[in-house]
Amino acid sequence: MKLNGSQILIECLKEQGVDTVFGYPGGAILNVYDELYKHHEIRHILTSHEQGAAHAADGYARASGKVGVCFATSGPGATNLVTGIATAYMDSVPVVAITCNVGISLLGKDSFQEIDIQGITMPITKHNFIVKDVKDLAKTIRRAFYIAKEGRPGPVLVDITKNATAEVCEFSPAHPQDTPKRPVPLINPIGDADLKKAADLINAAQKPVVFVGGGAVISNAQKELKNLVYRLQAPVCDTLMGKGAFDGNDPLYLGMLGMHGTKASNLAVSGCDLLLVVGSRFSDRVIGNPKMFAKNAKIVQLDIDPAEVNKNIKVDTCVIGDIREILIRLTPLIGKGDHAEWIARCEEIAKKYPLHYYQDRLTGPYIMREIERLTDDDARIVTEVGQNQMWAAQYYRYKEPHQLFTSGGLGTMGYGLGASLGVKCAMPDKVVVNVAGDGCFRMNMNELATASRADIPVIEVIMNNHVLGMVHQWQQLFYGERYSQTILKDEVDYVKVAEALGCLGFRVTKREEFAPAFEKAVRSGRPAVIDCVLEETDNVYPMVPPGKPISEVFDQDDQQ
Repeated sequence: MKLNGSQILIECLKEQGVDTVFGYPGGAILNVYDELYKHHEIRHILTSHEQGAAHAADGYARASGKVGVCFATSGPGATNLVTGIATAYMDSVPVVAITCNVGISLLGKDSFQEIDIQGITMPITKHNFIVKDVKDLAKTIRRAFYIAKEGRPGPVLVDITKNATAEVCEFSPAHPQDTPKRPVPLINPIGDADLKKAADLINAAQKPVVFVGGGAVISNAQKELKNLVYRLQAPVCDTLMGKGAFDGNDPLYLGMLGMHGTKASNLAVSGCDLLLVVGSRFSDRVIGNPKMFAKNAKIVQLDIDPAEVNKNIKVDTCVIGDIREILIRLTPLIGKGDHAEWIARCEEIAKKYPLHYYQDRLTGPYIMREIERLTDDDARIVTEVGQNQMWAAQYYRYKEPHQLFTSGGLGTMGYGLGASLGVKCAMPDKVVVNVAGDGCFRMNMNELATASRADIPVIEVIMNNHVLGMVHQWQQLFYGERYSQTILKDEVDYVKVAEALGCLGFRVTKREEFAPAFEKAVRSGRPAVIDCVLEETDNVYPMVPPGKPISEVFDQDDQQ
C-alpha cells in the first residue's frame, strides 16, 4: 500500500509497540503531528519544553523497559533535546528522538530553523540518521529501535527532512515486535573460558565483595544476582545507578560505594581480596584515587560493553555479555562460600559507622525516611542532582530495580521533574516522587504545567535550603567558605508557583508537618509540590574529597 512519510512513521511506531510519545510541535514536524492527530492509540504528552520531553522519554524508558520516544521540530526544537539525549547516553537509556528538519531543497542554505542536529548529537548517541528520501524511512525507524535496545542500550536520533514526511511511497507492514524487558544480548556468545577463569578467582577468595552497578538494573538481574550472592556469601555494595538490583534491606548489603558511600562499603572494598564487579563502569565518583582502589583485590568485571574493561581500572579478568545471562551461567561454577568472619567484620564496621542525621528538625535524610515509611518502601523515587540526590540514595532503602530514577553519569540539574512524568506514565499505579533541590527545581519547574494539563499526579518534594547545596558544600570544604553565586535567598514562593501552574502546593517547616502534607498530596490524585524548608548548613556525609582514596572517609561524628 502507498502511504506518505508521516503515515509510515506512525505505522512504524505502532509496530514497535509505542503507546506514549513526549514532544512539542513546530513547523517542520507539522505533517507528523497532523497524522498523529488521527491515532488515539498513541498518547502524546505535550511538554512545556523539549528538554522536558527528552527527560520524560528517558524516565518512561527506565520505568517501562521499553524504548522511550520524543518528538521535536527543527532548529531550537531539536537543540533543546540535546541535554536529555546526553543524559540518556551517559546512563545507557534506550530513547529514540525523532526530529524533523527543513525540506531537502533548503538544506545547507542557513534556512529558517535549519540545524545539523545529526552532527550535533553524534558524540552523544549510539547512532543517528538523517532521512531525506521517504523510501528510506521505514527501514531507518525500525533500525533505530533495534540499535537503541541492542547490547548496551542508548539513545538514537532520527532526523527527517520535511519533504520526506509528505512524499508517498510503497509501505509493507512488518509483524509487531514485542519490545523486550531487558536489552538484546550481544551477538557474541559468553565465553566458557572466561567464565571458568572468573569462577576460579572467585572461589579462591577469602574476603570477597560484590560490587553492583547500573548494568544489573538494566538487565533485570536481581534474582540471579541474589542467587550468586547467597551462594558466595559475600557482602554487597552498589553504585548510585545500581540501587535496587540487590535489596537494600538485606543483611549482606553494606550501602553505596564511593565519594558519598558508607564507611562500611568503602572500607570493605579497600580491604577485600576479590572484587566481583557486576555491571559497573568504575566512575570517578566511585573509585576516588584509581591507584588506590581495591589495591589488595583481584578484580573480576562482568559487563555487556567491552569498551568499559580496563578503561578506568585494570582488572584481572572479565566476562562480556548480558549481566543476567552471565550470572545464570556463572553461579553454578561458584562453590558454596563460608566467609562468616569477613562478613562479621564488615557488619561490625557498618554498626560502628551508621548513617545518621539530626533528630530534632526537618532534614533531607528525615524526609527520605518518611517517604519510605509512608509508602511502605514502594514509591518510585526520581531525583535531581546534588545533595537531594545523595540523600535519596543514602536514606531510602531500595528493595527492587527500577525504583530509583536519577541522572548518574551526566548529573543533569532539571532532569527529575520531566523524568517523573515519564515514570508515572509507565507506572500509573505507583506513587512517583521527584526529590529536588531548590536550584534544580528552578531549572525546569515549567513542567508542572505539563503535569497539571496532562493530569499526571507526580509529587514534587523540594529540599529548599536556599542555596545550590552541593556546590555550596564544596565551597565550604574546599574553597575557604567563599560562597560565590550559590546563595538563593530571594522572594520566590514555590507554593504560589505550584498553584499558578495548576498543582497543589504545601509548605513544610517542621518535621511533624511533612507526613500530613505528603499523605494529602497522595490522596488528592493531583500533581503536588511540597516545599520543605531546610537549614542551608546541612551537608551530605560521609564525603571522600575528590581524587582521594575511598578509604579516606570523613568521620560523621566529627562533621555533624
